[in-house]
Amino acid sequence: MDYSYLTTPFLAWLFAGGIKFLINSVRARKLAFDLIGYGGLPSNHSAIVSSVVGLVAFKEGLEHPALGVAFALAFIVILDASSLRRQIGRQAEALNKLAAGCSESPVLRERMGHTPMEILAGIAVGLAVALVVHWVTLSIT
Repeated sequence: MDYSYLTTPFLAWLFAGGIKFLINSVRARKLAFDLIGYGGLPSNHSAIVSSVVGLVAFKEGLEHPALGVAFALAFIVILDASSLRRQIGRQAEALNKLAAGCSESPVLRERMGHTPMEILAGIAVGLAVALVVHWVTLSIT
């Protein structure tokens, strides 16, 4: 049984998250556990969905119907990560500025969504993971 379709998105998430943690730790000059969450380079969401697109393309070919489904899902997730969640982060930033004088107001997370560069880095990570998984599964069989 081929478990690569289950393991590849998980590996892409793990690899992208590890890269993001390293980048954030270097920037903060400490282990950046407090920066784990939404936003940052590379985009975990983009890495996950692009790994599935890449794996379907590598294993099944460009004409397989599953590629269309994977691409549509990736498009929706990436669009959400780059636009809607980014706007939510900007809204949180504005609300935090308005509530700065209130001692009882909770601080909203401002780091939401992704820039185009973060999205592209996530896509690159996802496709790279899919390619490596494809090569490994070819060499095993």
